[in-house]
Amino acid sequence: MMSPAAAPAPLARFGMLRTIALYKLLKVAILLLAAWGEVRLHDATLAAKLLSWAANRPQGLEHDLVTRALAWFSGLSESRVHALRFVTLTYAAVFAVEGVGLWMQRRWAEWLTTGITASLIPLEVWELIHRPSIGAVLVIIANILIAGYLYWHVSTHQRPAPPLKSTMK
Repeated sequence: MMSPAAAPAPLARFGMLRTIALYKLLKVAILLLAAWGEVRLHDATLAAKLLSWAANRPQGLEHDLVTRALAWFSGLSESRVHALRFVTLTYAAVFAVEGVGLWMQRRWAEWLTTGITASLIPLEVWELIHRPSIGAVLVIIANILIAGYLYWHVSTHQRPAPPLKSTMK
């Protein structure tokens, strides 16, 4: 029997790991919506409706975003569309694994998320250099903070191994 002093402390009900998990799961939802939108854009009537909607809006953010997105998407070859869909769904799957694993407070998910998040930072910096935007800066800052926190967390918070079950009675 384990004494009360030796018992491991219960994990926090909600904390930074679950906040990061929610961030990852939000990214999953956004990527799935993007993939769904991409599939829907193959419907010519929807594209025509979006162009008509944008044309009836005054020049502004909505008009510019819709017309740019449709122009960019319509210029993609079929193979690029499939590649875009594959990459979008792959990222969604990875973020889902990270998010669920972090939500369940699994050690492997902490390491996985640390490695993947840190590995994407150089690509995000490259993107920021070539296409600077406030969104890119915010994503880089968020990912640096997440990777830094997770690295600190996994390297300083050792979880005790579960007790071995005795087969003798």
